[in-house]
Amino acid sequence: MRKYIFCHILFHLSSENPYFPHIDIFIIFAADFLFPKMGKFEDIGPYDFEGTRAAYFRLMEDARFHEAVAKCLPGYPMQSLREVLDQAHSVYDIQQGFIRKIVEVFVKISTKGVALQGIEHLPDDKAYLFISNHRDITFDPAMLEYYFFITNRQTTKICIGNNLLSTPLVEELGRANKMIVVKRDSADIRERLANFQQLSEYIQYSLFEEKESVWIAQRDGRTKNGDDYTKQGLLKMITMGHSKDLLKTIKAMNIVPMTISYEYEPCDALKAREEAMKELGHYEKQPGEDFNSIKQGVFQQKGRVSLVLGTPLNEELDQIDPDLHNNLKLDAVCKLIDGQIYQNYQLYPNNYIANDLLHDTTHYSAYYNEEDKQKFQEYLQLKSVCPDVSQEKMMHYLLRIYGTPVDNYYHKPIHERQ
Repeated sequence: MRKYIFCHILFHLSSENPYFPHIDIFIIFAADFLFPKMGKFEDIGPYDFEGTRAAYFRLMEDARFHEAVAKCLPGYPMQSLREVLDQAHSVYDIQQGFIRKIVEVFVKISTKGVALQGIEHLPDDKAYLFISNHRDITFDPAMLEYYFFITNRQTTKICIGNNLLSTPLVEELGRANKMIVVKRDSADIRERLANFQQLSEYIQYSLFEEKESVWIAQRDGRTKNGDDYTKQGLLKMITMGHSKDLLKTIKAMNIVPMTISYEYEPCDALKAREEAMKELGHYEKQPGEDFNSIKQGVFQQKGRVSLVLGTPLNEELDQIDPDLHNNLKLDAVCKLIDGQIYQNYQLYPNNYIANDLLHDTTHYSAYYNEEDKQKFQEYLQLKSVCPDVSQEKMMHYLLRIYGTPVDNYYHKPIHERQ
């Protein structure tokens, strides 16, 4: 955006200047020299400050944006947003002045409180790559930003799949809030590889050159069956071009595992239905399904929520044998990430109840009482009613969603990983 504005201004100023017939060549050369990375990442990177302000002014001309703001912030006048934009000096100022209000409303209306910890171990003069388990499209990264808002830390860039950008409004709002677009819709292998290369370079550019932190999920898409684990492919993507100095590059990224735990899983019934339909071979994503998940994930009651930031992997990375094959090194890094994610789970009575019901035991009965069990079973009965999946099948997958984290926490083997 800055490169575009720079060129536009100089072209305008030079259009009336007869003494520089080749000024256009000079302008393009100067723009490429001053903004060498902007064009390369323009289609996936977030807007800069000028671009963010422009995006919000465009959004304020859209009736759908007014409707969305009215739903999230009843009574909030657009003039207040204009004042935020006029007084801001950075994207962060806009986020603190406007987006923070929305996130605080989401926390208030859909949770019984959010417990946050771990940031005290992370010096604020470094950039980090937060690799997180992923349970909800919007709420997971929003809670990390919320943590930064209330501790007056700079917010992170957030990697979001382009399949979730269902409308221009969603894309505008996302890119105005440090969203990195992850291209997932290509069927061509070469194009997919080029997209991964571009994303990898941009993440590295953000961390190493801009010194800005990045949030990314540990795998593509949300966990649908309660089993959080890091895919080796993610680490291969973020380290593309560094096969000869793999561990050194990973260490320089300051990887911090992030764990988010929900007392009541966002979109639990939708996830259980999807898993059941996949088992039956009948699942096909419908138009608008992702957007529906976004809305339901934001407004569904979640009970208590916990977010824990782990510690950078750097010291643990030193223990990995440098003579190992790169695939084995990446496997070891995946295990380090998963180990911290599991260690930092907040397990609620619901999780222990589900695990006992799933395995037909009372092994964890010390962690809940009969009232807890009755309440949760009544909840599951309601959630397991589905028009195109049997209640028995729905119940099975709901129990897996809630019960599997217990197995991971206690390092019990998980089967059927894909």
